[in-house]
Amino acid sequence: MAILTQEQAKAIIDKVLSYAKADETEVTISGGRTGNIRYARNTVNTSGETNELSLSVTSVYGKKSGSATINEFDDESLKRTVARAEEIAALAPENPEYMPMLGPQNYAASKTFAKATDAINPEYRAQLAVDSIKPCVDNNLTAAGYLEDFTGFVATGNSKGLFGYNQSTSVEFTITVRSADGTGSGYAGKDFNDASLLNASQVTNIAAQKAMASVNAQAIEPGKYTVILEPMAANDLLRLLASGMDARSADEGRSFLSKKGGGTKLGEKLFDERVTIYSDPNHPDIPAAPWSGEGFPLEKTTWVENGVVKNMFYSRYWAQKQGVNVVPRPQGFIFAGGDQSLADMIRNTERGILVTRFWYIRAVDPQTLLYTGLTRDGTFYIENGQIKFPVKNFRFNESPIIMLNNIEAMGKPERTGGNMVPPMKIRDFTFTSLSDAV
Repeated sequence: MAILTQEQAKAIIDKVLSYAKADETEVTISGGRTGNIRYARNTVNTSGETNELSLSVTSVYGKKSGSATINEFDDESLKRTVARAEEIAALAPENPEYMPMLGPQNYAASKTFAKATDAINPEYRAQLAVDSIKPCVDNNLTAAGYLEDFTGFVATGNSKGLFGYNQSTSVEFTITVRSADGTGSGYAGKDFNDASLLNASQVTNIAAQKAMASVNAQAIEPGKYTVILEPMAANDLLRLLASGMDARSADEGRSFLSKKGGGTKLGEKLFDERVTIYSDPNHPDIPAAPWSGEGFPLEKTTWVENGVVKNMFYSRYWAQKQGVNVVPRPQGFIFAGGDQSLADMIRNTERGILVTRFWYIRAVDPQTLLYTGLTRDGTFYIENGQIKFPVKNFRFNESPIIMLNNIEAMGKPERTGGNMVPPMKIRDFTFTSLSDAV
């Protein structure tokens, strides 16, 4: 019963709404099957599959709301859950920013469900582990990997007549490979809606090659370098910029989009003219559910065009306060890229650093988007168009705003972390110190 059809979900939501006495009531049902397999030191140590189904009720009196959640679906349990939500709402303080529930919306069909992912079973997971572990054993390497797959649905409805239903699937595979002596480390990962696109052997091979190539890394002086960021590394920083494009934060002076003295930088050119960032729920590589967290239909939206800030996220409350239209927060971002391959970028670099990924990223200054963090799992020195040797990891202090003004080249965007991000060649990237961690 973990996955309900649209008709089954609608019938339950309608039943729950028939029990409601509050001014407004919202019902959300979600469920699905989540499977996983994990291995470390070339040995599977956990695997499993869970099936979950839950229903939440939010009741509202005026501007007071309360919620209750349950995983039992008999009539008496549903009635008790509605009563509990209404009881909590009656006791709750008023929320001065509460917005009335939306009425009926037109939601387009999504492309978030893939049969290949829905068909994943324990045998699939076991074979993936074998295909990943065996080449590492054969090359005297040590692998640690994790696969998680999901297939499920969400349905939402309210007393104003809104109803939405969406099925989705996802699969994510990540692997770390270490050399036998522990001095070399490589990492790779892929995430998709459609499991037929996942090639675990190929992902493993990338991590294994990085592990072997990064043995006995050498220390070089920190400083400003030209860097080539693989898509995973670029996403580690660019997602922080994209998720920070909130209008309220900008209006209240708390954002990189805030102007000194008041106002925002909407409409201003902040980045290199090659920078275009947009979102599209129907993008074939990162399809999204058809509605936002507030229930508004998601549409293709341009956030930055040719370096100019075109849009910011406006919640219902803030849009009403500012007298503008709601601009929903998207579920994924697409960073337009260029036409150079990673090999082209390396070949055209006189002196630089190739970065696989970052980790332990922490904010230093939210108004300039200055972050600090560390490189990890494969960092290499480039000289005269060739990778010369592995280097010890660095701590960096850098802002994606500065990055996007120091672009030298970009490649074709790839899906990573739910976004589409290109490999990027950036000049004057700031490394502040060395790290002995592998």
